[in-house]
Amino acid sequence: MEQGYHIPVLLNESIDGLNIKPDGVYVDLTFGGGGHSREILSRLGEYGKLVVFDQDEDAYKNRPDDERLLFVRHNFQYLSHFLRYLNIDAVDGILGDLGVSSHHFDAAERGFSFRFEGKLDMRMGQGLKMTAADLVNTYELDDLKRIFWQYGEIKSSYKLASEIIKQRAGKPFETTTDLKVLAEKIGPKKEQSKFLAQVFQALRIEVNMEMDVLKSVLMQSTNAIKPGGRLSIISYHSLEDRLVKNFIRSGDCDKNQPDKDIFGQSDVPFKAVNRKIIIPNDEEIERNNRARSAKLRIAERV
Repeated sequence: MEQGYHIPVLLNESIDGLNIKPDGVYVDLTFGGGGHSREILSRLGEYGKLVVFDQDEDAYKNRPDDERLLFVRHNFQYLSHFLRYLNIDAVDGILGDLGVSSHHFDAAERGFSFRFEGKLDMRMGQGLKMTAADLVNTYELDDLKRIFWQYGEIKSSYKLASEIIKQRAGKPFETTTDLKVLAEKIGPKKEQSKFLAQVFQALRIEVNMEMDVLKSVLMQSTNAIKPGGRLSIISYHSLEDRLVKNFIRSGDCDKNQPDKDIFGQSDVPFKAVNRKIIIPNDEEIERNNRARSAKLRIAERV
């Protein structure tokens, strides 16, 4: 792995959770810096296989030279399609590290971070048409308010959306700094960094359709994973974690409890392996500050 590219979060816990079989077939939904993938490969034997997804060109360039690795240069929402294309009926486990890589946050030109001047982009894959700049310059008031409230949990979402519309009438938003300067005027002075992070997170989620993509791949995992196979998902904010928790509990991302038949029985495709969420210890957080919000849930296909 390129030094400093991305420190894998909850590495051993998430890979241990997959219960790797040496000759098994596994999927890493988000290759990123490749830390989790390399650990999976280290536990696979000669006949094991690892399918990795990543739509980002930088991630593809960083892939290891290993014939057991099959790299899919597309978003993981196409999981089922590419498993069929690769003649894989079902896999023994799926890993998802849903966070944006440190590399993306630190690359100013990608526009993910308010810490750097750069184009207001935020696309995880350059094939996506809409950038964050397109979004803030074209969305109507209600839509802007919705994404800031829903994806950023911003209490002043109406005020923020209104001010964006006022400012763009005179000069469209082009850079991260354009948005940062406006947001700083609205957010609380004592929690300015947190507020900016919420604003940028909300836009990133909308640009990349992260919630819809996550729902889609979770539902696909029911047919993609063999009975006894594992699902190991690391999330970084409450919206993601809620979807994962609901899916494991009920088989439906939008329901906290499963439907029951007339006999009171439920047919849930997964059972939780860890009853409590797994979080990084203090030592890992000290080593990698971006691990502080990580939550791991592991489930087994019934």
